[in-house]
Amino acid sequence: MESGFQSAYFYENLYLHTMFWTIAEYNPVHTPRLREVFLTSRKLAFPWYDDKRLKLKDFDAVIQEEEVLVALIENNPVGFIAWWTPDNFIHSLFIDPDFTGKGIGKDLLEKCLDRLGRPAKLKVLKANSKACDFYKYQGWKVESEGVSADGPYFLLSYAE
Repeated sequence: MESGFQSAYFYENLYLHTMFWTIAEYNPVHTPRLREVFLTSRKLAFPWYDDKRLKLKDFDAVIQEEEVLVALIENNPVGFIAWWTPDNFIHSLFIDPDFTGKGIGKDLLEKCLDRLGRPAKLKVLKANSKACDFYKYQGWKVESEGVSADGPYFLLSYAE
């Protein structure tokens, strides 16, 4: 069931720790924790949203009928990626804010891309500069631009 293994190093309280995570297929037991990750991550990534608009149950709708991989640390979900295989389209990549910058998002993205045809595509809101920078660094290219109910976005593609 597990499809990957990655490690990252970080300093905390002057001690060196090793963090290990696994990438696994989504299981409904992950839902309560991933709802929290999704809600918390969106509040930080989209501060212009009205907090009342964001709900825990939004996660359920986002992954409906999608393929989903989950990043686990000691069996605790810390992130996920969800995509629609027929269109090679990634809809969601969210990491618990306490675990960003450690390589977990990159690992989830790589495992997803291993399963997707090319070109893979996704949309990223222009105002989400951190995500825009992340995808650019990972080799994604701007294919077009548009405007959605959430604001202006880039349509990105990945052909490698």
